[in-house]
Amino acid sequence: MKQRQAICGLCFHSPGCGVIARLDENDRIVGLAPDPGAPLGRVLCPIAGSVEQIVYSEKRITRPQKRVGPKGTYEFEPVSWDAAYDLIAEKLAEMKDQYGPEAAGFYAGTGSYERSFKDAFQLKDSEIYLASSILFPYGSPNTFGVGAPCYTSLGVLAPKVTMGCRHIDMFSDVDNADLILVWGTDPSTATPPAMFERLKTAAEEGAEIIVIDPRKTRCADLEGSRWVPIRPGSDGALALGLSHVLVRNNLYDREFVENWTRGFDDFARYVQDFAPERVSRLTGISEEAIEDLAERIADAEGATYIMYTGLEYTKSGVQNIRAVMVLWAIAGQLDVEGGRCFLGPDRVFPLPDAHRLATPGFDKSIGKDRFPVYARFCGGEPHASLLPKAILEEDPYPIRALLVLGASLATAWPNAAMWRQALEKLELLVCMDLQMTRDAAYADLVLPAATAFEHASYCYYGNAVRYREQLIEPVGESKSGFQILTGLADRMGYGHMFPKHPDDLLAAILRESGYTMDELMAADRKTLSLQEAPMTWRKWEQGLLRKDGQPGFDTPSGRFEVFSEILNELGYDGLPKYEESDETPVSRPDLAERYPLILGTGPFKPDMKSCLRAIPDFIKKYPYPALQIHPVDAEKRRIKTGDGVSIKTPRGEVVMRADVTDRIMPGFVYAPVGGGGPLGTAEWQQANINEITDDGQYDPISGFPVYKTLLCEVKKKKRVRKGMASSDPNLGCGG
Repeated sequence: MKQRQAICGLCFHSPGCGVIARLDENDRIVGLAPDPGAPLGRVLCPIAGSVEQIVYSEKRITRPQKRVGPKGTYEFEPVSWDAAYDLIAEKLAEMKDQYGPEAAGFYAGTGSYERSFKDAFQLKDSEIYLASSILFPYGSPNTFGVGAPCYTSLGVLAPKVTMGCRHIDMFSDVDNADLILVWGTDPSTATPPAMFERLKTAAEEGAEIIVIDPRKTRCADLEGSRWVPIRPGSDGALALGLSHVLVRNNLYDREFVENWTRGFDDFARYVQDFAPERVSRLTGISEEAIEDLAERIADAEGATYIMYTGLEYTKSGVQNIRAVMVLWAIAGQLDVEGGRCFLGPDRVFPLPDAHRLATPGFDKSIGKDRFPVYARFCGGEPHASLLPKAILEEDPYPIRALLVLGASLATAWPNAAMWRQALEKLELLVCMDLQMTRDAAYADLVLPAATAFEHASYCYYGNAVRYREQLIEPVGESKSGFQILTGLADRMGYGHMFPKHPDDLLAAILRESGYTMDELMAADRKTLSLQEAPMTWRKWEQGLLRKDGQPGFDTPSGRFEVFSEILNELGYDGLPKYEESDETPVSRPDLAERYPLILGTGPFKPDMKSCLRAIPDFIKKYPYPALQIHPVDAEKRRIKTGDGVSIKTPRGEVVMRADVTDRIMPGFVYAPVGGGGPLGTAEWQQANINEITDDGQYDPISGFPVYKTLLCEVKKKKRVRKGMASSDPNLGCGG
């Protein structure tokens, strides 16, 4: 048995957790252990325990596959890479001649988030990597990415229009905070898992942790922690209610408000309507708890928050997040020790962007005039939610070809039936992934992707860069996403417009900071870190947040924009106003009579949505999709744990099994995502919760679907099928 220091290569949600990899005599990975001396190496997520099953799964795609059967089936034959590239290049050339380059599109999913891939294909003027520029030289502006339904509201849009920065330009100082709000996220199941370890330490040292969530996560079990259940989708109302208390009681930071904000007076008038009495009715949180929480935030010697998708997936997702940011700023907890802080300059390796390609023209894309805030900060990327309409209704014009890397559109987006129809109508669909997806049932070609263990690259941690050594040989003929697309670019005749190897990108990153590849390769664990500089606070006073070096914030006004000029300019409300989603007990009490429960959806860890359905460890832990339901709601419906249940919305029904638990608030049920693909047990293959979500409900600023606040009813099913339904030819005429 051999051991090697390495970087985990199973997921790309994390910059890359440091591991000690165990390899057998055949150089196969058989296990991973933490490497505390490496970046993000102190603790690993549960997925790491299944590394051998994932890397060497019998369901891995190991050769390019060309369709030989009808669409809707998984009937393929293996072909060479050359033949696959030829087919794509020839078909795209034909389409360009016949329809124009805009008829082709590319979709990059979470599986594309490997660092060198992101740096090679990030769009010019996009704040972060979200989509790929691979078809820009071909002439198509129609590139799409998983940022359209995930992260971008929190990561880019809300902070950019409020403070002029991105989420990754800031940090939550949990190591020094007296009060930590864990709001709409579960760090105990996150990748990387390091934040939960820091929260455990904070709790042991006496920090108060308040979990605001419809579900009681493990964070609420930490010493001194408290769970505050909240009606899903009402988080923005809570944030505004807390600000109401601060303003009413003169607990806000008057100096900051007067000298560094824009729009506070209008905001103060607006939050007068969010008195604790009203907010209590909206959120289900008591008036006393609201008053107490506001005072705790204002009085804490360092209060910070950890926040994510729980606030994004409502009609006012971006504004919900902005409301929390405004709350923190006026409470005096912005960029102070223990607060929500800015990194400031000279704390990250700068990423060169001269090689990035600009869109051939957003106005030529299917996204023209739609979701302008998203397009503005995402390099002119059209919103992926517009794809089905372009394919099925040819509005504004038809998309006829789509290349999909590391994604499962038919299980990830609302209204799965519509997405299947769209994929089936395409004249060319190419899927690139580790295993077969639901999308692949309609693909003309399926290309084998590799895990990050199977190729060389690098990882970027902001203040550190580490070389990713290739740990094992590729499984079969699989290639990394970087290799697949640069190979395609070569075949299309414009390979010279993209880097040839990850090392080329890495060398450019190092040059920007005065380092060389030789220095990196000679360093311990092939890792270079920037020297830590003393932390300074209230950086807006020192000119550390603006590109011109002047005091203030990098916003149009130079101030913290409670009233956002950018939102106002683009036709949205400049204040962080709260709006009920279209389908809640408050907005649709009539519908709630028939569908009295609130449905939320999301992954259960260890899980990467639809990616691990065929992994034995996952099947053992989650042999069937389980709907979490509170005992009070279950008893009314005579439902017990393990019972088959039908989850019904106005759009249809999906069958799962019940998990009766008091770790979820009454009136709310939580369903796992990622079912409906070709892998895993029959129950998983039949249970795509997005069959009954709604593509017509979304945040008008970000375009994010409403995944967390839909209405439903749950009924006990008398029978749960163990397999797929089929006719029996033996019945003959008697059938």
